Amino acid sequence: MAKQKTHRGAKKRFKLTSKGKLRRRHAFASHLLTKKSSKRKRKLRKEEPVHEADAGRVHALLGE
Repeated sequence: MAKQKTHRGAKKRFKLTSKGKLRRRHAFASHLLTKKSSKRKRKLRKEEPVHEADAGRVHALLGE
């Protein structure tokens, strides 16, 4: 049986922490930024953990 391939799009979007948790970037931070407040844009810069309900699916895409 062939090896499972990593989903290349997922590899670019998710990072694995040293403890095995997944991190993701926020949406809505790439354009149309003039109408968003500085506080909102600052919060969008930070990475956030992937929700537990989605973590299994993302791990599968990353081939883990």
